[in-house]
Amino acid sequence: MEAIDQLVAVMARLRGPGGCPWDREQTHQSLVRYLIEEAYEAAEALERDDTQGAIEELGDVLLQVVFHAQIGREEGTYDLETIARTLTEKLIRRHPHVFGEATVENAREVETAWQAIKDRERQASEEAEASLMDGIPIHLPALARAEAIQRRAARVGFDWEDSAGPRAKVREELQELDQALAQGDREAARRELGDLLFAVVNLARKEGIDAEGALRSAVRRFERRFRRMEALAAGQGRSLEDMDLAEMDELWEEAKAEEAQG
Repeated sequence: MEAIDQLVAVMARLRGPGGCPWDREQTHQSLVRYLIEEAYEAAEALERDDTQGAIEELGDVLLQVVFHAQIGREEGTYDLETIARTLTEKLIRRHPHVFGEATVENAREVETAWQAIKDRERQASEEAEASLMDGIPIHLPALARAEAIQRRAARVGFDWEDSAGPRAKVREELQELDQALAQGDREAARRELGDLLFAVVNLARKEGIDAEGALRSAVRRFERRFRRMEALAAGQGRSLEDMDLAEMDELWEEAKAEEAQG
């Protein structure tokens, strides 16, 4: 743990007398956006299977944890040891099949048992939520938050039996969106588009697909292919701005074919 101890000491120095002015003026609240940004950057590195990038970005996430722990230490509320001890106790408590006498057959049963334990802890807490919808972070991306809300509703049986339900709902919401657009009702179209996206998330969830991750992958594919289109156009001594849609479609298909060939 020497490296961790050194990291804690460095952060204490940065926050201490004669330390960094920027670090010294930060608060829990001012650091929230950095924690979110660093988490996304770490996720991107992991999804790219970028080992060195993952090391650096996970380090940045760890920095945010250590930063908050140092502020907590200065305020006398908690420190890194408190955070680590609380996490360790939680891991042991929520894995009775490893540290206790409970038995499970597969990962799905582990997830179910974990959620049951979490629910009991929430109900026993003095700060128990009044609604099943409470406690879902508002900072989650919209698709991820939609899935989290749907999973909460599913825990009391408010859910489709299988993916046929949300698939039909997607078709229904698409028709309603088309109707709103045809009527020129922009506000209704906005609502129906939101309903359509929510239905798509439901379909993804029922099929065991992470909607947020699937969309990120689609965006990366589009960006990668578009960059290749630009390169192909440049190889012809042209730019995309000089091309019509049919010509750009040809480059898009070429970029897709190259990608398929590996």
